[in-house]
Amino acid sequence: MKTPSLAHIIELRLLNLFFLVAAIWFAHKKFKNTHQHLLNYFRGLATGVGTGAIGTSLFALFMFVYMTVDSSMNQAINDKDPMGRYLNPYMAAFITALKGVFCELRASFVLINYVDTEAVYAPAGDN
Repeated sequence: MKTPSLAHIIELRLLNLFFLVAAIWFAHKKFKNTHQHLLNYFRGLATGVGTGAIGTSLFALFMFVYMTVDSSMNQAINDKDPMGRYLNPYMAAFITALKGVFCELRASFVLINYVDTEAVYAPAGDN
């Protein structure tokens, strides 16, 4: 976002949410295709959280590397944000990962209610 001069548009942060929702949606579809179209609620929730965890971890790692390499971004945040003086690449990566965990949990919970899951009619273990 820095190259096309879009780094100052805060609303573009929502773009990450759309990427996360799309990744979880496609993970659910792929899981159903590879498992005879059987997807129960909790397995779908776990699939969504796992997919989100991978994406969030990779993005947090990218943020850590980027803020380590490009110290001007870190300095700009330190200068403009009241809490910026406490921010370093480690904290930025941690905050990104923490925000991602809550976003992936929320996105997985919402999406699993729209995905067609198999019905469970009897408790496990009953004859």
